[in-house]
Amino acid sequence: MSIVNTLKKSAIESLTALYAQSFTEKDFQVNQTKPEFEGDYTLVMFSLVKSLKFSPETIGQQLGEHLIKNYSQFFTAYNIIKGFLNLTVADSYWQDLLNKNYKKSCYGKKEFNGKKVMVEYASPNTNKPLHLGHLRNIFLGWSVAEILKANGYEVIKSCIVNDRGIHICKSMIAWQRFANGATPESAGSKGDHFVGKYYVKFNDVYREQVADLVKAGKSKDEAEKEAPIMKDTQQMLVDWEDGKPEVITLWKKMNNWVYKGFDVTYKSIGADFDKTYYESNTYLLGKDIVQKGMDKKVFYKKDDGSIWIDLTNEGLDEKIVQRSDGTSVYITQDIGLALHKYEQYKIEQSIYVIGNEQNYHMKVLQLICKKLLMPNADNMYHLSYGMVELTSGKMKSREGTVVDADDIINEMIATSQQHTEELGKVKDFMEDELTELYKTIGLGAMKFYLLRVDPKKTMIFNPAESIDFHGFTGSFVQYTYARIKSILRKQITNDLMPNDLMPNDFLKLEKEIIIAAEQYPAIIEQACTEHNPSVIANYVFNLSKTFNSFYAELSIANAESESKKQLRLKLSLFTANIIKSSMSLMGISVPERM
Repeated sequence: MSIVNTLKKSAIESLTALYAQSFTEKDFQVNQTKPEFEGDYTLVMFSLVKSLKFSPETIGQQLGEHLIKNYSQFFTAYNIIKGFLNLTVADSYWQDLLNKNYKKSCYGKKEFNGKKVMVEYASPNTNKPLHLGHLRNIFLGWSVAEILKANGYEVIKSCIVNDRGIHICKSMIAWQRFANGATPESAGSKGDHFVGKYYVKFNDVYREQVADLVKAGKSKDEAEKEAPIMKDTQQMLVDWEDGKPEVITLWKKMNNWVYKGFDVTYKSIGADFDKTYYESNTYLLGKDIVQKGMDKKVFYKKDDGSIWIDLTNEGLDEKIVQRSDGTSVYITQDIGLALHKYEQYKIEQSIYVIGNEQNYHMKVLQLICKKLLMPNADNMYHLSYGMVELTSGKMKSREGTVVDADDIINEMIATSQQHTEELGKVKDFMEDELTELYKTIGLGAMKFYLLRVDPKKTMIFNPAESIDFHGFTGSFVQYTYARIKSILRKQITNDLMPNDLMPNDFLKLEKEIIIAAEQYPAIIEQACTEHNPSVIANYVFNLSKTFNSFYAELSIANAESESKKQLRLKLSLFTANIIKSSMSLMGISVPERM
């Protein structure tokens, strides 16, 4: 149990004993004591005044005395400032915590709880390469999965690949028309980049044809429907659905080019999946469910034969679930896949990492699943996140103005090389060590920058700002870790001092380190509850700042005594282990040297 939870439990027991009333955690507030006051944690008394009919100072006095008398193993002193009860935690508590945990790499992580969760992320289209927006999605989904694992869940990382439909046929038709048989190998191009070029080519030609038809007297709507390249693309989609051999062969060939390209990118950023679903295999899922929904009167049929659901009473709209020709729509597939996932893995929760432009779609999906009484309906969770924009504005795939993931990765690695060389501290590194270091810093900077912002917020990505060894960046945290490891290599020559010879008193900056370290298990739990890696990012950045203040003020090599040196070395090792653990939950490596 954390010291905060211990404090809450002790306060409830003390208040009950003092005033013969029932209390809960909601009856008071616990904060970390402000630096200018004496104490470690503060109980706010004001909310108790109305029910107890005493002044906050009186309540604080009585509660403080009771806590010191009855919970002296935890609390050794108190003071009251205007209704705020400041409590000092016993140094022996901090010492015991440090000695039990400073070597542990798994500190803060929970045992397996027997529950399964699926996290779906990435969801790329096979008509274009991964871009910056995908990176936020992938980093977010991967990190949430790791945070869930740290909280004891078995996690299945999944991906649904959008490998069919009109958008895929657009790149196929453009390749047929304009590639002259070129391949990624002959063009010297990565497969996903190669195919994406033809998706952009399609849209360039399509715009030209629409403009020509408008000049010839067609309305814009007519021109968009009658443009020859669009009509040919629509026919290709029909041929695909009919299984026309030459279309299927081309589809498989171009998709395989893209998959090879995706795999290179996934490997470079450390992303992985336990299960990959393909829309070409799942798009018919859900049709049987629609028929069952008709029998249950969840859906209704319109005069043209199309099937719908009316959600107006729930504040939404009417939604089609099957076209008049009997073909399924996206929501149909999603209903079927949701049930398929549950039946396949018996998951307690299904988390969808999908951008906030799909908020409405996800509300409709879950509501339909609930009306169908699907067993997993209540446990579907949409982890909605904001878009990533550049300093120059929004990205557009059709116009070829997106930032390819590979390009931004390479730019980040190059920027990390430039910044590192400017510091001039890597002259003794071998060439292969430098290559790995630049990648570690570059990818770490990008992941940290994209994860440090609350997922719900839209964000602007500025590569130059993301690598700063003194700012709110992954590079700063990595540098702090490397600094600690350097200290430990120089100062630890034998085993650290046995626990019974360690000092029991903590100076202010020493205590700040141990208090921050003690909070790590609660931070992991909070990040899990909120599905929010930015909780981890903010925590590890502040821990790193605290350590740097500690190290600037208190000498380790020339400590006042050998026991103080040993204490500070243990604090340093504890901090390093937590930094490494925190960063790993975001998929970020930390270098031993920088």
